[in-house]
Amino acid sequence: MADCKSCPSNSKCNKQDNCMIENNPLNQVKNVIAVMSGKGGVGKSTISSLIACELKDRGFRVGILDADITGPSIPRLFGITKKGVEITEEGIFPAESVTGVYVMSMNLLTDYEEQAVLWRGPLIAGAVKQFWTDVIWGDLDYLIVDMPPGTGDVPLTVMQSIPVTGILMVSTPQNLVSMIVSKAIDMAKKMDVSVLGVIENMSYIICPECNKKIEIFGENAAKKASEKLGIDLLGELPLDKDLMELSDEGRVELFGKLKEDFKGIVDEIINKINK
Repeated sequence: MADCKSCPSNSKCNKQDNCMIENNPLNQVKNVIAVMSGKGGVGKSTISSLIACELKDRGFRVGILDADITGPSIPRLFGITKKGVEITEEGIFPAESVTGVYVMSMNLLTDYEEQAVLWRGPLIAGAVKQFWTDVIWGDLDYLIVDMPPGTGDVPLTVMQSIPVTGILMVSTPQNLVSMIVSKAIDMAKKMDVSVLGVIENMSYIICPECNKKIEIFGENAAKKASEKLGIDLLGELPLDKDLMELSDEGRVELFGKLKEDFKGIVDEIINKINK
C-alpha cells in the first residue's frame, strides 16, 4: 500500500489511483534525487557522491542509495566496508561515511567487494525496491539514488516504486553520449518525472602549465542537447587527477577543488526542488 502522507512526492503527485510506491513508516525522506544517464562511464557515481557531500556540508541529512546492483561503486568512493551495515528484525541500517552520509549498496551485502552479482532483471529490480522499503533511512532531507546506465529495469523500477522528486542527467561533451542521454530524458518525461537539469562531466581540463581551459572532447554537446530538449544545463565539470586519486583511495569527501562548481549546481537543484 502507498502511504501518501509520508511520500516526498505527496504534494506534486497525481498518481494516487495507480500508485506502486510503498513507504517504510520508519522513514521520513523529504526529497529523492535520482542521478541518471543513458550511457555508462560518464561519472554518475562521482557526481552523486559530490552532490551528497556538498548537501551534507550545508547541514542537511543525506543518504545515497546505490541502485547499480551489478556494478556498485559508492562504497569504494567513500571508503566504506560491509562492516558498516547492520541487519536487524526492523530492517537494514545503512552504513555511515566519515562525514555522516548514509550509504546502502549491494557491495555492502556481498561476501567480498569483487563478488559478481549474477542476477536477472526482476531480481535486480526487486533489490532496488528493497533498498527503499527495507532500509531504515530515518529522517533524511535528501536521498540521492545513483542509477545504472540505460533505460531498463532499474530506472523503470526507481521511477515507479520510489517517489522521485526529480532527476539529474549526467553527460559528457561527445555528441554520441548526448544523444544517448536524450533517450534517458525522453524516458523521464514519459514516466512523468521531473528532470532538474543536465550536468556535463569531463567537460574540459585545466593545463597545469598555463592554466588554460582545454576542451579535449570538443565543443559543448550537452549544452546544445539540453537547449534542444528544453532542459537546463546546471554546470560543466572538468576532468581532475586529484579527484580520481581520492576516489580510488575512498576519500571522495576530502575533495575540495570542485566545491565552487558544485555550490552553484547544488544551489540550482535546491531552487528547482523548492519551486
